[in-house]
Amino acid sequence: MTATRRLAAILAADVAGYSRLMGADEEGTLERLKALRHELVDPKIAEHHGRIVKTTGDGRLAEFASVVDAVRCAVAVQQAMPERDTDLATDGRIELRIGINLGDVIVEGDDLYGDGVNIAARIEALADAGGVFVSNAVHDHVRDRLPFAFEDLGEQQVKNIARPVHVYRVLIGQPASMKAALALPDKPSIAVLPFANLSGDPEQEYFADGMVEEIITALSRIRWLFVIARNSSFTYKGQAVDVKQVGRELGVRYVLEGSVRKAGNRVRITGQLIDAQTGTHLWADRFDGSLEDVFELQDQVAASVAGVIEPTLQAAEIRRSSERPTSDLTAYDLYLRALPHVTAAERNRLACAFGLLGRAIERDPHYGPALAQTAYYHYQLEIHGWAEDRERNRRASIDLARQALRSAPDDPEVLSHAAHVLGYFDEDIDAAVALIDRALVLNPNYAGGWYWSGVLRNWAGQPDIALEHFATFLRLSPRERFPFYLTAIGNALFFDRRFDEATAKLRESLERFPNHAVTYRLLASCYAHMGRLDDARQIIARLRAITPLVVPRVIPYRNPEHRELFLSGLRLAAGERT
Repeated sequence: MTATRRLAAILAADVAGYSRLMGADEEGTLERLKALRHELVDPKIAEHHGRIVKTTGDGRLAEFASVVDAVRCAVAVQQAMPERDTDLATDGRIELRIGINLGDVIVEGDDLYGDGVNIAARIEALADAGGVFVSNAVHDHVRDRLPFAFEDLGEQQVKNIARPVHVYRVLIGQPASMKAALALPDKPSIAVLPFANLSGDPEQEYFADGMVEEIITALSRIRWLFVIARNSSFTYKGQAVDVKQVGRELGVRYVLEGSVRKAGNRVRITGQLIDAQTGTHLWADRFDGSLEDVFELQDQVAASVAGVIEPTLQAAEIRRSSERPTSDLTAYDLYLRALPHVTAAERNRLACAFGLLGRAIERDPHYGPALAQTAYYHYQLEIHGWAEDRERNRRASIDLARQALRSAPDDPEVLSHAAHVLGYFDEDIDAAVALIDRALVLNPNYAGGWYWSGVLRNWAGQPDIALEHFATFLRLSPRERFPFYLTAIGNALFFDRRFDEATAKLRESLERFPNHAVTYRLLASCYAHMGRLDDARQIIARLRAITPLVVPRVIPYRNPEHRELFLSGLRLAAGERT
């Protein structure tokens, strides 16, 4: 039999908690599952022009020629489920979880194989009970064709699939037009979307991203302007976006989009400013120049946008900032390439970042951001127990942080990273807090500054202020994917003895980033104080798999009660005497 290929929408469904249901009532569960398939699932698949490919225990795999039909079918099934088994207790009812993917499949007879099928099954495994999860390909095809809202769950690493899968949750019962919009701030607000890379070279993607980040930074220095953080605006990367939807989801009045074309030693930036409430184009322009003038081009774009939003502001007030990180584009290139690896918490990626940052500093010994990120690299070695010479590593981190401050004393990002490193390794927490406060005065729109301020407030014994600053951070970056903020919020809740809430945040952080030693330590201590010693010991076992250092050698908490709360729980979890 000859195998063929075709594009298909694949729907995978199974029963949430099937083993538990079978253990409680095997015969009854089987009878109800058969009835569910006969009365609801199979008729809905047929009604929406689908074909059942196979049945696997509690699961169904179906193929649809139309991805719109597949999503409609899934939502129709889930909407009908609450009407069934109403005579049973909630924990005894059958609940389905459904995953849908659009992809290439291999056809052999009536069966289907290939990644298109495997990804659908993996997405279904991620889905919650009663939920419909879909891949990015499905979302892009149906987002403007169906009256459903979607929640972006970001990229998920799934078993036996090499690349992460971008997943969305269908918000059943919440039409797209009713999706809650964030309230607009009381001052002009803008999101800068990722610029399209028109260079024809995927390796230059980082250059387009760096260009946008510099424009965001330039706009953020305008204190009357509310600017959405890069991590949230970049969740739209690679998507065909509706600017009105972006405005609702990010809570902004204006959206800036554009493209970058780099060819040889020349660069062209195009941009257009759109009123996100009306869709009206307010401004469009293009900027051509040589790579040597790239920072001046960024200033021109920022000045033009600011002039449209606030006509009374003279473009001359947006001067080329003396805080520009470097005039050496080679060092800048190296720095951009290092950034994705700096926070990876993986030894090989950290080593890659260290090499790139070192080369950038060789090119420009006074490059403040590169010095600050290298200081942060040494901090990462400490918290994971990877430093071969602990005292030498500590001194290197402190020295680099101080060099960064001397090189770029008015750069909010440099101030923030230096404050974090010095606050961790040094005893003068008040000086570190003063640095972060200065960063926020210089740039109150810098989301990362509010995050680091919250971290330092945790260390200074001020969890209530920390939670306020984390709330500001999330408002400036409402689609934040960087998971460490969940750990930091969990830390503040832990010190506030709100252990249940802290546990929820810390577990969510680990689900999104399972390599962060700090999260494991806090969660283990939290479980121990809740009396959940078995859970605490399981967390310690997972911690030992990534670092030999269960109890950290540096305890940054200056409040004695907080130190004791953390250490006593951690030692109890590790089976040590407190």
